[in-house]
Amino acid sequence: MGAPPTAYDEKKETCGTVCLKYLLFTFNFLFWLAGGVVMAVGIWTLVEKSDYISLLSSVTYAASAYILILAGAIVMVTGVLGCCATFKEQRRLLRVYFVLLLCIFLLEILAGVLAYIYYQQLNEELKQNLRETMVQKYRQPEQEHITKAVDKLQQEFKCCGSNSSSDWGESVWIRTNEADGRLVPDSCCKTQTLGCGHRDHPSNIYKVEGGCITKLENFILDHLKIIGAVGVGIACVQIVGMVFTCCLYRSLKAEPY
Repeated sequence: MGAPPTAYDEKKETCGTVCLKYLLFTFNFLFWLAGGVVMAVGIWTLVEKSDYISLLSSVTYAASAYILILAGAIVMVTGVLGCCATFKEQRRLLRVYFVLLLCIFLLEILAGVLAYIYYQQLNEELKQNLRETMVQKYRQPEQEHITKAVDKLQQEFKCCGSNSSSDWGESVWIRTNEADGRLVPDSCCKTQTLGCGHRDHPSNIYKVEGGCITKLENFILDHLKIIGAVGVGIACVQIVGMVFTCCLYRSLKAEPY
């Protein structure tokens, strides 16, 4: 049988445990802040840019943002739980904390995978659906959200039509009396005024190579990169947290039953 632990060994073990506690507490505080950042990115994606989401046929982009919001909320709750588990030195709470960290990690991996898949198929989706959406649904009954999104898209990105301004020649709305002889919507105009869409000369409307498809694709790709970077960053931080948790768990004495 081995020799009983000396006072030095116990002191060394206690110091190690205390150091782990403070490291884990610091991690949890940073983790809690990171959860707020993750939630903010997800909410910003949905609220600030929700109009553009309505122009996409796939829900993958929105799903990635929802997963980030859910992960961020769980992160903030987990951060508080981690602080409690750390200072109370309860192995059961540490086990729950570790499982929550693992669940969040898997959620972020899922969001990253969805973002990557959507990144690959985005160009094809926009080519197939954006033009049809713009010419078939613009200014149509019960499609106000599409109309608002298209107008905002053309004004904000300074573009006209899905591929070019000539796409509007096939628009259902342009062919009606409601259009009042306009060749393009007024939102195509460089200086938007009522009825300015009657004239489609380059001096009056935006003539951008690639049309709005290229602009919207670049915008969404940039946001997917942000979503991916945030997810990877938090996932790396979580790995550190899980290592600290395992070390602290092993340093604590087993609870009596």
